[in-house]
Amino acid sequence: MSTLLAFEEALEAIKQSASVRVEQQIIPLTSSVGRILATDVVASICVPPNANSAMDGYALATNDWQAGKQFSISQRIAAGHAPQPLMPGTCARIFTGANIPAGADTVIMQENAQIVGEKVAFNEPPRQGDNIRPKGQDMQTGQTVAQAGETLSPMHIGLLSSLGITDVTVYKPLRVGILTTGDELIAPGETLQAGQIYNSNGPMLSALVTQAGHLVSHCIHAADTPKDTEDALQILLESCDIILSSGGVSVGEEDHVKSVLEKLGTVHLWKIAIKPGKPLVHATLKGTPFLGLPGNPSSTLVTYHWFARLLLSICSGQKAQSPQSYLIDAGFNRSKTITRDEFLRVSIGQDGLAYAHPQQSSGALLAACQSQGYLHIKANTQIEYGHSYSFYPFSGF
Repeated sequence: MSTLLAFEEALEAIKQSASVRVEQQIIPLTSSVGRILATDVVASICVPPNANSAMDGYALATNDWQAGKQFSISQRIAAGHAPQPLMPGTCARIFTGANIPAGADTVIMQENAQIVGEKVAFNEPPRQGDNIRPKGQDMQTGQTVAQAGETLSPMHIGLLSSLGITDVTVYKPLRVGILTTGDELIAPGETLQAGQIYNSNGPMLSALVTQAGHLVSHCIHAADTPKDTEDALQILLESCDIILSSGGVSVGEEDHVKSVLEKLGTVHLWKIAIKPGKPLVHATLKGTPFLGLPGNPSSTLVTYHWFARLLLSICSGQKAQSPQSYLIDAGFNRSKTITRDEFLRVSIGQDGLAYAHPQQSSGALLAACQSQGYLHIKANTQIEYGHSYSFYPFSGF
């Protein structure tokens, strides 16, 4: 397993091995924003249920119109009140949202009407269907309006409410366990000793998982020993649907995660042809998916965005969707090529070109905070000024 796995192959391998890990539950629609829909929603009614007026105005039959003809107003129709059939040769005063009376097939807005005593005239000839929202314009009975795997947004809440729905079937939140490793790491707030650094990956991964709508059930730090690593994993296996780790997956003598994984389960892939983020382990431990990310913070971020996010999405019941990319021209040159797919942290200038942050180290996080996204440079590719490359905004992840 020493050969580097191509970027696209690694994505496909994780996609093929992942499956839904959570149960379904029924909850109130009003409490479901951000949750993942577990079943398709099919409209049981039309929306709107009847043709209605898009304007305040007058409903009439187009065949009754004549230039200069004065119409009697046979009824007044407000929204929420059922109309009577339109009397032939008359018009009905109608307001926005009110049902169109039988016999009427157009609505003339009030600005185009001339009041003559108790009658009304229309100089412009109407067109059939003008200013009428037809029955089922938004949704038809039997139409699938939301699909399993979609994350319910405030717009979904409004949409499903318009169908009279009060409860929805969703997936329970995915419980994610996070493991960080490294004797050099201490928790923020403690006093740094010689050789120590603060643990940034634990808080960052917790925030990324939470931002994605999942539940961080545990975040554990383990010392660089096989026993501590195994003990931490055993705790996470008892209470988590999926485990993410950072660090300990490279080839150093103090990198114990991969060896412990091989003891506890099955390792699926090891080392990806990307920069930053080459050392990455995907495994299954007692039926629980595990993804071991590299320990350098930028490598952790890149591999989370591309691999962990995908795995979490599928395991939580979400549709597996690739982030949206845009073709952006590079505002710089680089003749050197590398044999791995590279994800440069870049910003878009006022000229619309992508500019690489000067610090692209795998250990530096400030570059991501000062950039807008990744410029994907495929393996063995030079960077040419003005040439287009795929840009992935951070917001798309």
